[in-house]
Amino acid sequence: MTPEQHRQELDPPEAVELKDESAAPPEHAAQKRPDEPEIQEQITALIESCSPDTPGTFQAKLVRDLVTTALKLIPDGRDTGELKLMTAAMKELRYAYRVFGEYPDPHKVTIFGSARTPEDHPDYVAAVEFSRRMAEAGWMAITGAGDGIMKAGHEGPGRASSFGVAIRLPFETTANTVIEGDDKLIHFRYFFTRKLMFLSQAEAVVIFPGGFGTMDEAYETLTLVQTGKASMIPIVFVEGAGKDSCYWDGFIRFVKEELLTRGWISPEDVNLFYFAKDPADATEHVLRFYRNYHSSRYVRDDLVIRIKQRLTEESVAVLNEEFKGLVKKGTITQRDAYKEESDHLELPRIAFTHTRRQFALVRTLIDRINELPTEG
Repeated sequence: MTPEQHRQELDPPEAVELKDESAAPPEHAAQKRPDEPEIQEQITALIESCSPDTPGTFQAKLVRDLVTTALKLIPDGRDTGELKLMTAAMKELRYAYRVFGEYPDPHKVTIFGSARTPEDHPDYVAAVEFSRRMAEAGWMAITGAGDGIMKAGHEGPGRASSFGVAIRLPFETTANTVIEGDDKLIHFRYFFTRKLMFLSQAEAVVIFPGGFGTMDEAYETLTLVQTGKASMIPIVFVEGAGKDSCYWDGFIRFVKEELLTRGWISPEDVNLFYFAKDPADATEHVLRFYRNYHSSRYVRDDLVIRIKQRLTEESVAVLNEEFKGLVKKGTITQRDAYKEESDHLELPRIAFTHTRRQFALVRTLIDRINELPTEG
């Protein structure tokens, strides 16, 4: 069985197939539909011939849905360019998951920042120090594999503790000298598949100053966590020391004075990120997030927060008083694993029926869980 990773998708899709395909083009009468019983039996037999240990499993059902979807593409009228894009994306994702799957246990931090940062710049020095500190704490680093901050993020932990998630661009044809040639260097054609790996494999995202690409990555990370489409993780902004170290001051001022005051974000959304005063502070903030918190998932409408040590009854009462606005019905309780769960069964849980709103407040809830007294 594949080892369980620390990360859990906070809001995975509940359905594996579309319920309504009315928007699809009409099919010819003589054309066999891939979801007809006869075709489905053939697909199932093919899957079982390739993976004899998986008949009747949920994984086999997901693969059958994947094959069924692929078989619908030509009758749908998809052109060659569209088919090439989908095929390449699936191949990229499969390969990337295989690489990361060889390292399921270590926590991983994704580091974003400019590829243009010189090696003598304070931001570069700070990125080397931060990534080194994280490696000393047992973490691995994921960067875009280029130069600048990306190289600094590999230089700190070294090649053995680094992943490179590179993008093929006309003006960036090679990876940095730290990760070049390593088995953990993955090349992507598409930004969207690359971004998926940046976020799906990391338990923290730390962002140094950069340009359009860095800001795109920062805003997408914030958006996915804000909307519950990505797992709750610490998002940290940090930069080097010196008289020019005011990059994030301007960003945070813009967020508060333009986005917040105009009502484009909620007051609690500013808690989604943390501005660290230096690399040591950034490291401490990330590690503090996992002091007692382990991971999150949904079981039906219940948000299940796995923790490492049970809270006292008084601590649970504090959570109910301070975070009752997150609860749709009932109360916040401490319990063992749900029968639907299959991993980390030994860990206690904090669980409640969630409103599916105010995810930034969930971030504050996790901070509170990490602060409150435990039974241990």
